[in-house]
Order: sequence, then C-alpha cells, then structure tokens
Amino acid sequence: MATPSPRPRIRAVPLRPLLLLLLVPLIYSVSRVHLRATEKGVCLPPPAALKRPDRLVLGPAAGQGRPDRLQCQGLKSLNKIVLSSDRNYSGEHISFVTVFTTYRSDPPGDGKVSSDVVTVGSRSYSKTERSMAILKTFISFIQVSMPGSNVIILTDPNSHLSIDQGSATLVPIEGNYSRGNLMLQRIKSYIAFLEQKLVEIDRVEGSNHFVLTDSDIAVVDDLGHIFKKYPHCHLALTFRNNKGQPLNSGFVAIRGTRDGISKSVEFFKQVLEAYSLKYMKASRMLGDQLALAWVVKSHLPSAFGKFSKHEAFTGEVNGASILFLPCALYNWTPPEGAGQFHGMPLDVKVVHFKGSRKRLMLEAWNFYNSTSVLPDMLCLILRSGRTKYDF
Repeated sequence: MATPSPRPRIRAVPLRPLLLLLLVPLIYSVSRVHLRATEKGVCLPPPAALKRPDRLVLGPAAGQGRPDRLQCQGLKSLNKIVLSSDRNYSGEHISFVTVFTTYRSDPPGDGKVSSDVVTVGSRSYSKTERSMAILKTFISFIQVSMPGSNVIILTDPNSHLSIDQGSATLVPIEGNYSRGNLMLQRIKSYIAFLEQKLVEIDRVEGSNHFVLTDSDIAVVDDLGHIFKKYPHCHLALTFRNNKGQPLNSGFVAIRGTRDGISKSVEFFKQVLEAYSLKYMKASRMLGDQLALAWVVKSHLPSAFGKFSKHEAFTGEVNGASILFLPCALYNWTPPEGAGQFHGMPLDVKVVHFKGSRKRLMLEAWNFYNSTSVLPDMLCLILRSGRTKYDF
C-alpha cells in the first residue's frame, strides 16, 4: 500500500500587507477627487463649516390649496385678513412682560473690530446692537397689533439698559442673569414681578392682564379675547404635538386678578422647584420647558392626550385653572409651516422666531414698514421660514 504524500502547507498571508493592498486604491481615488476639486477651484468644506445665509432666502409657501391656511402669490396674500385690533375686539388692557439683558462680546476699549457685525437692510449691527434691535422690533409689533398695551422689560440692574420706545418700561430685578442661568433666572424674575403686582393690586383700578413672552416674537393680532372668552382661567400655556417638549415657555398669559396672579405665582414656584431638582443639567436651554411639562403631567396627565388635536382646552393643575392654547395659533414658528402645522393658519396671533431666525424677524419688520400690509408680511415669513439664518 502506497504511503500518501503529505499535504502542502498553506502559509499565512501577513495581515498588514494585505490591508495595505486593499486600501491603496481607495486612498488613491479619494486623493484624485480632492486634487480635481482643487484644480477646478472648488472648495470642499466639512458639513459643519457651511455658512448660514446672511440675507433673505425665499422658498415655496407651505399649505397652499388648504382653505384654512394663508394663500400666497409671491409675497402677496390672497386672503383678506381682518385683524381683531382693527375691530377693537377685546378692550382688555394687557401688559407684555419679557426678561432681557445683553452680554458684551469683547471687553470695552480693546481696539478689536468685531467679527459679529451683521447687516440687515441698510443697517449694520454688532452682537449687542442686534439684540437691542430684536427687542425694539418686539415692541414695535405690539404697538401695531395692540396699540393700547404696554411692555415691561425685566432686567439685570447691572445691565445699564436704556429704552426709549413708546410705553415700554424697564423694571430691574436682582438675580443671576448669566447665559448659563438665564432660563432659571427668568422664572425667578417672573415670580418676583408677580409678587410685587399682588402687593399693588388693591391700589389699581380694574384688571391689568399680563402676557409673559420671549422677546423674539411678533404679536400680529389682538390677544385680549383670551381673557374674555375664558373668564374662569387663571393662566394660559401654549402646547404643541411634541413628546419631548409639549409646552413652550415663550408665551404664558396671566389673568390680572388677585386670584389669577396668586395662582400663577404658586404654579411658577412649582416649576422652579422641579427645574432646580430635576433639570439643572439643562439649565441653559430647555430646562424650564421640561420642568413645565413635568408639573403639568404630575397633576393633569390627561392633558398630554390632547396635545395632538390643536384645539384649546382647560384643566386644573394643583388648584390653578389653566387654559391650554395651540402653538399653531398662539406660538406659531416659521419652520413648522412646512412641518406639523402645514402652513400658516389664517387666524394666527403670535409668530415666534425661535433659534436662528432672528434675522427673519428684522427682515419681516422692515418689509412691513415699507408696505404696511401685515398679511403680505406673513407671506414673506411663511416663504422664508424653512431657512436657518446666521443669527
């Protein structure tokens, strides 16, 4: 019987040379792409380096063809919108209250030319100047839509702000207004302001209601009907169909009675406690909205099942009667014109220029100043709202 010949031994191929052999063609092809781009003068920055627009960008208007949404032809509104303020609808006196301060980009007198200068229309603004321009635009919109109202600005006593615009007044309130603490301080400033109003209430004739807002909103219709239509509610919040942050803290309406103010103070104290105990890691942003949702959910979990319907409803939270208003009307945001709100409702009351849409707020005011046609201005906002701007 023949002896079987031994099998040939298979030698292992070294791993590193094999990987190098596979990667060389890939490296070569990538380098050729970059070389060709450079030869053609094409810059290939990483996605994070893309520069946001520093001028108005217009796109399609969402919601076209829907009878309950704003219809636009170019920048011309096809709807005849009669504003409540034109009909003297409510007769309710309302004070708008906002928390505002400024921060210095560079130490004064350092001789630097700031890289933060932006141009809107024919005007250029430093970072501080554009913050002031947004505040003044906020006041201007209120003066157009609700000329009988006044604006109260709660601010850091050390900010040295000055404002000379209509019925706007500054109210200094002590606290920590640093960037990282501003949302927490806002709640504290609201509480301090409302407690002072409780002290003064017996010396004031009639009711003066309050709407606490961010300063990057445009009031485009009268809001007094909130207090007339829902006479038993102490305060109002705005909701949206958002599981993470269903309640937006940028708009809170408070009835100016003793009961309304005291219930609102107690509500804000609960929000402050929840914020301090649970959400301090989100203290710079969103912590107040998370705390707001936590307090409501703790006392009224059934409310969360109604946030997808975009209809106003009422409920009780620890003794306070709260009116829940849809963001679609009372806190409408431009990017959501193409999202969950599917365009702009015809009876929108408040437009909120959240995030990188402050430029659009100033551009919209400039457009209104040149046309005096508010529905056409809303078409501009609707067509531009999908864009994130440089500020």
